[in-house]
Amino acid sequence: MIAFLRHLVFHDLLLKLFSLALAILIWLTINFAIGRNEDRPSVPSFVPHPVQQASFVLPVMVLSSADNPRGLTIDPKEVEVTVEGDSKVIKALQKNDLKAIVDLSGIEAAQGLIKRIEISRPAGLAEVRVAPPEVRVTIPAAIARPDKKE
Repeated sequence: MIAFLRHLVFHDLLLKLFSLALAILIWLTINFAIGRNEDRPSVPSFVPHPVQQASFVLPVMVLSSADNPRGLTIDPKEVEVTVEGDSKVIKALQKNDLKAIVDLSGIEAAQGLIKRIEISRPAGLAEVRVAPPEVRVTIPAAIARPDKKE
């Protein structure tokens, strides 16, 4: 058993050391090339980055089909959104990077419909809170158009 382990370690030792040195050199080269980017550190960090939160008041945007331009009402028209993420991402974040969206596609008419608000946000951010999380939607019944035949 000892002879087998000795052969495993010492046989072609120079070739094994050269392979190890080459692997370390390749790793350092790639790590240095990735580290040149300002957003990423040159040496991997095992310490978590500081996390910050930011709050914005956003208008609620309605997503509906283009052939449905009727008067609909939503209540409330604005929501407060709180997101959290890396401090660098939060500092660069602007109000127009976030969107509060209500999807009404496929809905013809509704009275007092409650729909959940979806938040569109950049990668690296987590949604913490949306207040209120839902909106009340009123869509008047469609008036029969003369160009449509039933």
